[in-house]
Amino acid sequence: MAAANYLRSEDQFLCSICLDVFTDPVTIPCGHNFCKNCINEHWNTSDRCLCPMCKKVFNTRPELHVNTFISEMVVQFRQSAQQKTTSSSSEQQVSKPGEVPCDVCTGTKLKALKSCLVCLASYCETHLEPHLTMSGLKRHQLIDPVENLEGRMCAKHDKPLELFCKTDQTCVCMLCHVVDHKMHDVVPLKEEYEGKKAKLGKIEGEIQQMIQKRRLKIQEIKHSVDLSEEDADREIAEGVQVFTALKESVERGQANLIDTIKEKQKTTEKQAEAFIKELEQEISELLKRRAEVEQLKRSEDQLHLLQSVQSLKAAPPTKDWTEVSIRPSTYEGTVVKAVAQLEETLSKEMKKLLEDELKRVQQYAVDVTLDPDTAHPSLILSDDGKQVNDSDVEKNLPDNPERFSDCLCVLGKQSFSSGRFYFEVQVKGKTDWNLGVARESINRKGVITLIPPNGYWTIWLGNGNEYEADTSPPVSLSLKSQPQNVGVFVDYEEGLVSFYDVDATALIYSFTGCCFTEKLFPYFSPDLNDGGKNSTPLIISPVGVN
Repeated sequence: MAAANYLRSEDQFLCSICLDVFTDPVTIPCGHNFCKNCINEHWNTSDRCLCPMCKKVFNTRPELHVNTFISEMVVQFRQSAQQKTTSSSSEQQVSKPGEVPCDVCTGTKLKALKSCLVCLASYCETHLEPHLTMSGLKRHQLIDPVENLEGRMCAKHDKPLELFCKTDQTCVCMLCHVVDHKMHDVVPLKEEYEGKKAKLGKIEGEIQQMIQKRRLKIQEIKHSVDLSEEDADREIAEGVQVFTALKESVERGQANLIDTIKEKQKTTEKQAEAFIKELEQEISELLKRRAEVEQLKRSEDQLHLLQSVQSLKAAPPTKDWTEVSIRPSTYEGTVVKAVAQLEETLSKEMKKLLEDELKRVQQYAVDVTLDPDTAHPSLILSDDGKQVNDSDVEKNLPDNPERFSDCLCVLGKQSFSSGRFYFEVQVKGKTDWNLGVARESINRKGVITLIPPNGYWTIWLGNGNEYEADTSPPVSLSLKSQPQNVGVFVDYEEGLVSFYDVDATALIYSFTGCCFTEKLFPYFSPDLNDGGKNSTPLIISPVGVN
């Protein structure tokens, strides 16, 4: 059967069996027309010979002859349709790779506009016309063009998949519903489609939120990188400024040292030159007198010698040079003094740097309160959770897993697993204490050794004036003054725990290269009351108030 272009006024040229333009049209006794092959195949597969249109039964199979009039009309129609198809094809889009082509077009395939689930074919604008105009074809289900239309038919019953079985979560046809899914929860495909579409809309919304969150995280990361870059540039600028000042100070100290030494040497040289000049003058006078004496000494005239001796000039006055000497300049202490001055300058710069550093870390101040569930039974906590001291008396408290049983200590309620945080503790008036941070999984029962491998990063004061960093072995700390307020700073990602003497603006000690993998808690130990000698509590102070 040939392909053709359909016109609204040419429905009479369509075979009602193949729905295409007549090929070898024949007229049966009831007056209806069909393609010769179409009506023969229809009767060959049927028990009776009847008209597909009016259902008239023929007892004897009619002899079929081609209707020449209709054949001529079809030829004219085909020619007209071919011309229109050619003209229309130039206006319509040719199917491109990835697009669904029209199944009816011969030669150049045009882009399909719709696919028919009944005909299992896709049609361009021209070949879609009958489905839009003919009453019989209008009832066919049209969808946006898709490939593999056979996949939309039931493989078992060759019927459209129009239903959805919720029980088996599969698409079925009407016969499947009656035969295989009779007792199942079956709904129209459209209903399930709408439900699934709504669900997909929800999923799409959730995905969009996830995308948005990740885009915001990207912005956050980029912002962090920008801030880090700004911090790095600032640190570099400050570092260059400091080292430039130190370099200039060293150069000035060196120049002053050299000038001082040269000045001393010059003074020594001037003194030596004066002595030498004076000695040379005396030598000159003495040479003259020696010459006169030698001349008189050579005289053989006795009278003349005796008379001349009396007239010799008196010897010129001379200095007693016995005790006169030039001592080399002493430079002992000159270099030491210059270095001391440099050290003083360096100390001032260091103090300024520490002041800036302390101000920066104080920006990460957090509000810390003591956790009574972790406190040793002998400890007394204030109602606001900011003070702790030893009472010498163990209270009867539940021995919960979080509580320390032997160590006189308590943890903060707040935990930190990223970023930076800082808090300050007043230790004024105490003779013994211990401060720092501890990881969540620390041992809280029995004797505890406060070292980093056990999850503790702390410093310690004992006997009133002995400071140590709790490492293995302990590091003795030499401090210029006793801290009254101690600041604790942690950079989780950097693996840094630093302790500051807030009032003296001095760094006490830093644990570096730490590897944190779990939550960190502030750690406090006021130590034993010691008969009242160490009764002053540890006090968590507001930052900047001390």
